[in-house]
Amino acid sequence: MPSSTPRPVNELLLEYQHYLMAYRLRQLLGEALRPATLQLTLGQYGLARNERQSLARQMISRSCPPGTLARLDTLTDTLMFGFWHNPAQVADFIRAAIRQGGHPALEQPDIFITLLSSAERGRLGPVGVQRVVRHYYACLALAALYTSPHGFDEAWSKIEAEPVPLFADELKAAGRLTQEEF
Repeated sequence: MPSSTPRPVNELLLEYQHYLMAYRLRQLLGEALRPATLQLTLGQYGLARNERQSLARQMISRSCPPGTLARLDTLTDTLMFGFWHNPAQVADFIRAAIRQGGHPALEQPDIFITLLSSAERGRLGPVGVQRVVRHYYACLALAALYTSPHGFDEAWSKIEAEPVPLFADELKAAGRLTQEEF
């Protein structure tokens, strides 16, 4: 099996940091959104992440024992793997938060900032804090398109307003394009 290129340490640490922010937000919103497990330490996260990757490789190679998919799903949920950068997953979270009555942290940056400790806010400084909030709010905004038919329709109408012509070299070489088409 080919080996994958190692990821830079900062990229892996950022992944853990995204986990922490998702965990904190879910903990803040509570009720049905509260994480099912205790917050993982960096070491625990790393071990669970390695196990998840190993199970994913087993699934791809089809040499997995029964229960592998269920364990993979459990680890994915525990790690909140890819939460912020998966609009469909964040949209599901937003829908659940709405059903639960919503929360000001999803709409008010000053409340979202409370997810950061005072030491974190100090290390980041005001500009860094705003940068962090903008990043996570952008993730929420992208996912919001999935939760609002009107927002999704508006985004889709912008896409449809700029139809893409046929232009690929491969199509021209195959004789599928004429000069008039582009």
